This record gives sequence, C-alpha cells and structure tokens, in this order.
Amino acid sequence: MGPMSSPSSPARGRPPRLDRARTLQTALDLLDRSGLDALTMRRLADAMDVQAGALYRYFATKQDLLTAMAERMMDGVADAAAEADSGDWSERLSALARAMRAALLARRDGARVFAGTYATGANTLAFADAVAGVMRAAGFPDDDAARALYTVANFTVGHTLEEQAALQLGNGGPADPGVLADAVAAGTYPHLEAGLPALTSTDFTRLFEFGLDLLIEGLRARR
Repeated sequence: MGPMSSPSSPARGRPPRLDRARTLQTALDLLDRSGLDALTMRRLADAMDVQAGALYRYFATKQDLLTAMAERMMDGVADAAAEADSGDWSERLSALARAMRAALLARRDGARVFAGTYATGANTLAFADAVAGVMRAAGFPDDDAARALYTVANFTVGHTLEEQAALQLGNGGPADPGVLADAVAAGTYPHLEAGLPALTSTDFTRLFEFGLDLLIEGLRARR
C-alpha cells in the first residue's frame, strides 16, 4: 500500500484543486460573468470550492490578483508592432494602441481592472518596450519616447474605461445618449447643440481613432 494522502493534498491521479494559473483563469471567468464589483476573494474561493485563505498562497491581496489579471489580458498585445512592421512609425504605434484597446474590451470591466495596477510582468513590459521602441526608431529622444508611452497608454485606458461604462450604463441610464440630448435641449448650450450628433454617437471606434489621430499628429509635429 502506498503512502496515504494528507487532507490538504489531492488524491492520486486527480489534478490539484488550486494552483496559480487556474486561480487566475477562474478570476477572469468570474469577471466576465459578474463584473469587477462582484469579484471578491471570497466569491473566487467559492467558485474554486476552496477556503478563501487558500488563495493568499498565490495572491496576498486582491490588488495582487487584479495586477495578475491585467498582465494576463495583455498577452500577445505587443505582437501588434511586428504585424504592422511594414508601415511607418505612426502605423505601428496605432496598431499597438488598437491592440491594447481590443484586449481590454475583450474582458468585462477590462479597463477598470487594468487601470492603476502598474503590472510589471512580461506581457505588459513587452507592450511598453514595443511602444518605446517604435518611438526611438522613429528618431524621438529617449525621454519623449517614454512620455509618449504613458500618453498613448493612458489615452487608450481612459477611452476604454468610458467606453465600457457607456456600454453597461446605456438603455436609459446615465450614459444613454438620449439623456444627454434632453439635457442639452433643456438648457442654453448652443455649442453643444451644434455638435450633438457627434456627442451622442455610440461609434466608439470612430471616437477612439479621432483621439489617436490627434496624438499621432501631435507627436509628428513635435518630431
């Protein structure tokens, strides 16, 4: 007879109930199902059928968990620079920003998870290095390349944060375009009224591309 399993160890032939990769994937699945506000360490532990304290073996705090989730969401985003390698620096930079937005949109509340985590994993650093590399190769000084990285990333996260909030709060909620239209019509805001079709548009891709184009043209002028 072989050695008996301890109560905390898995039965022979069965996969372990808890490991870092499975914990992270379960957290992302729970995020997609219920949103960030419902993602607690206790609910994650319940979803994995373990005690909440067991999670702290891999993630000391919820912030550590969110940082790991942000890092996972950035998997493959840096590859966008190579895929656009035939274009000039502005096309490669745009491709990276678009890929980041797509990665955040792929998860419910993805931008909220990413914002403020300051992940330093391989996926996030590869993206940052790709952006800085595009800028340096284009002839921008090192300091400008670093600041451009922050500017593009912050714009992308901020836009996607508002985009996801609008998508979730529409249908009569605070982000419903009709609410803004009624508020403008009820007051004296001639400049807002003139631009109301654009202000109430739900074409978030067009809005993102407009802002990205402004950044690119500003960088081009600075260069």
